[in-house]
Amino acid sequence: MTPTVAAIVLAGGSGSRVHTDVNKVYLPIRERDMLSYSLETMERSPRVDRVVLVVRQADLAKAETVIAETMPAKPSLVAIGGTSRHLSELSGLRVIRPAIESGEIELVAIHDGARPFMTLDLLDEIIDAATRRGGAIPGLPIEEPLYRAGGDVIAMLPPASLRRVQTPQAFRAKELLAAYEASHQAGFEGVDTAETVERFGDLEVEVVTGDPRNIKVTFVEDFFAAEELALEWEKGAWVIP
Repeated sequence: MTPTVAAIVLAGGSGSRVHTDVNKVYLPIRERDMLSYSLETMERSPRVDRVVLVVRQADLAKAETVIAETMPAKPSLVAIGGTSRHLSELSGLRVIRPAIESGEIELVAIHDGARPFMTLDLLDEIIDAATRRGGAIPGLPIEEPLYRAGGDVIAMLPPASLRRVQTPQAFRAKELLAAYEASHQAGFEGVDTAETVERFGDLEVEVVTGDPRNIKVTFVEDFFAAEELALEWEKGAWVIP
């Protein structure tokens, strides 16, 4: 059975680390707003039934314009985000809470709007794995050594067991909502969705192979890499099925 899937796209950040007053997801990459790339993938995906875009109040009009231009056919909602990533995720979940509780939405995928080049293949893999196991996250191997430092002692962490985690991350909807409501009651905020599920849920989470093209645009220099990836995107070779 194919589950009904809602995708929550987080777009409530700022431009502080790229030294601009504009929310970075609305900065251009190849003359398109960064956010439009991941929304286009959600629009094209037959696996995603609806999209929730979580935004700042100040960006509401801009967000609605991007949705209208990029997602003309897919049902969508807009939620106002909180003061942290965790609270923005909770806001997105609460917008669709009735549909989750009724069983209308069975799976939720959460994606960072600052990762413009998520592919349809990766999204499919995450949804398939979460359907099988309860939860799924994409991860890439660690390429450089990492050490745990404590006082005068350092210890190398085993690279084979470590991953650099990306989004989208997908989980069974009812269990995900329950974990976030429980974390809110406890005053806990996770660094990403998977940490909250690990602490306040009992879902089994599978790590699937991530995609090195699925970069997060955080600093000014990341825009140079994004421009190169956008050239590939425009060819359609690895985005459109």
